[in-house]
Amino acid sequence: MKYAAPWWLPGGNAQTIWPAVAARRRRGPAPRFRRERWTTPDGDFVDLDWLAAAPPAPGPARPLLALFHGLEGSSRSHYAEAFADVAAERGLDYVVPHFRGCSGELNKAARAYHSGDHAEIGWILARLREQRQGPLLAVGVSLGGNALLRWAGEAGVAAARCADAVAAVCAPLDLAAGAAAIGRGFNRLVYTQMFLRTMKPKALAKWEQHPGLFDRVRLAAARDLYEFDDVFTAPLHGFRDAADYYRRASAKPHLHRIRIPALALNALNDPFVPAASVPTAEEAGVQVTLWQPAQGGHVGFPCGPWPAHVRYMPEQVTSWLLRQAGR
Repeated sequence: MKYAAPWWLPGGNAQTIWPAVAARRRRGPAPRFRRERWTTPDGDFVDLDWLAAAPPAPGPARPLLALFHGLEGSSRSHYAEAFADVAAERGLDYVVPHFRGCSGELNKAARAYHSGDHAEIGWILARLREQRQGPLLAVGVSLGGNALLRWAGEAGVAAARCADAVAAVCAPLDLAAGAAAIGRGFNRLVYTQMFLRTMKPKALAKWEQHPGLFDRVRLAAARDLYEFDDVFTAPLHGFRDAADYYRRASAKPHLHRIRIPALALNALNDPFVPAASVPTAEEAGVQVTLWQPAQGGHVGFPCGPWPAHVRYMPEQVTSWLLRQAGR
């Protein structure tokens, strides 16, 4: 992917923040979603938002594009709406499965979601495949991208039964490196505080659901994502501590095991993902295509004149996925 940011948005932070808060997300009207709730195998629930679209025309079944959102994201995240706009324009079906607790309602089980949640990804994709006749394409953004590629690596050749191609956008494939980067300097002051502003209240509400589930005092005192993951994310999901979580959940060591077409897109000026941590061709393996433009920020890639738009990246990623499916 060839990409150059507008001259008036220099640097990774500008290319991250402006797209999320001010750039145009779509050409058409705001996407309308239809919500569907699925009961999970452990008796909890996940909510999926389906793009409302015209009934399929006669002929081959339309491809389905499934988007797995990032940390504290949803179907209303700027990138999710941009992908929805591209999907509608190209006649694709489109769905955003929400990770547990991210659809606006706290989930019921004594767990939440995490960057290596490949079992949840696999269950969702398998159920989508059961319902579909056409190609199934999946894109994961940031946390969702790591989880998606972690699933593809874990599934190996069996992944083809659930998805035709997958893409990860700005995923921190080395979670320890990403956690260290977001815990320093400007990142700690701005991005860390933004995430903790919603994550800590949801975690404390989870403690009210399940008293004693974790150390409530330590959680309230957490000042960065490492401390949050150490007291909440890791122990709730079967990891010893944050370091164990980052090591076992990172997708980077498993990329060579992927056996379906996969794309990993990482801007080299992403403030969340150090350039030194992105995979090399040797680490990625033969099935993984690497796009590593010098600019773009974290899930930004703004384009065009003021106030810029964020459709360029979804257009490029969707086109790549469709090519892998022969469309």
